[in-house]
Amino acid sequence: MKDKLGVPTNRPLADFLPTLMIKAKDFATELTSHNVVDKDLSGDHEISKEHIDNNKEVRKMLLKRGVKPEDLPPSEDVKKVQRRIDSAEKKILKDIKKDKK
Repeated sequence: MKDKLGVPTNRPLADFLPTLMIKAKDFATELTSHNVVDKDLSGDHEISKEHIDNNKEVRKMLLKRGVKPEDLPPSEDVKKVQRRIDSAEKKILKDIKKDKK
């Protein structure tokens, strides 16, 4: 998936995942959390199997709805977004200081 999205090997895949995929992964994780309690699951093996099963089911649902995860374009690098936000904040603070003088 990293190769497909052009993600550098030293960066987390999540920094480039499309929002839909982040939400899908989050949904599968929440299903796992719910089912761990609801089904009283314990142990790495049981919980891992539950998580894998939930991810497979979420993927099936996406495919059924016409969404092929590996064909989605990558999102903008979160580090680039953060740098742009930081730069905008600095400019705003500079403008505020300038206006106060």
